Amino acid sequence: MKIIKVINNNVVSALDKDAEEVVIMGKGIGFHAKPGQIVNEEQIEKTFRLEDKKSAGQFARLVERLPVEYLKLSDQIITYAKNNIGLKLHQSIYLTLTDHISFAIERYKKGMQFDNSLKVEVKTFYPIEFGVGKYAIRKVREKLDVELNEDEAASVALHIVNAEYDTGVRNTMNITCLIRDVVNIVSEYLNIELQEESLHYARFITHLKFLGQRIFTGQMLGDDDNGFGKVIAGMYPVEYACSEKIAHYIKMRYDHEITDEETAYLAVHIRRIQPEKELEEDSH
Repeated sequence: MKIIKVINNNVVSALDKDAEEVVIMGKGIGFHAKPGQIVNEEQIEKTFRLEDKKSAGQFARLVERLPVEYLKLSDQIITYAKNNIGLKLHQSIYLTLTDHISFAIERYKKGMQFDNSLKVEVKTFYPIEFGVGKYAIRKVREKLDVELNEDEAASVALHIVNAEYDTGVRNTMNITCLIRDVVNIVSEYLNIELQEESLHYARFITHLKFLGQRIFTGQMLGDDDNGFGKVIAGMYPVEYACSEKIAHYIKMRYDHEITDEETAYLAVHIRRIQPEKELEEDSH
């Protein structure tokens, strides 16, 4: 790989064998190095490879103005999420998470820690990703002696979710709000307390995550008009009516139509998450 820019003593920007820009980190890799030189592979500790030129350029410029400790910290968090938790993350996470950590630390130094209005929802709907967020703030405390709060853990979790589903941050927040509101609609409509520890509830939340992703990326399921909706409406009239209420909410709140097939699948999940229905199913 050939160096195109020395960012600091420990980080350089280079071109790989396919002439794609990468950011390379390694102790002393940029010391006395010059553009055009070949990278000493023995010094490479980590290669950051973003998929498009715009993101790669943004990442290089970001790293240029940040302490190398921030980059190492971000990489450690991402590696933990991938290797220890098994999450599959889009490469953009290196850019977005590093930038967020930098911003959070700067806010802390200025005495400006903000509340995250979605913290409760993130803890409830994304417990694995929130665990990564808690790991992140623990590592920030250990490495930099900076005490970030759980609101920042929730913010880190949202970036992790964003990288999992490859959606924008705004869409991730919209999906989280959608899940919260749908859960509230179901609970109020059926006048029940949902069992958050149950398997059917976890499946329902997963379904809502993918429904939200389809809504906000414009990839809704097709409506084959095969009578599935009518069958479900006949089998579970109360749950189907609740599902129709959710569809109306989505139309009014987000101006998105969901198909009869989506409505029917929602009704099936709503049927399953009711405590007494779970008991009936388990007894068979």
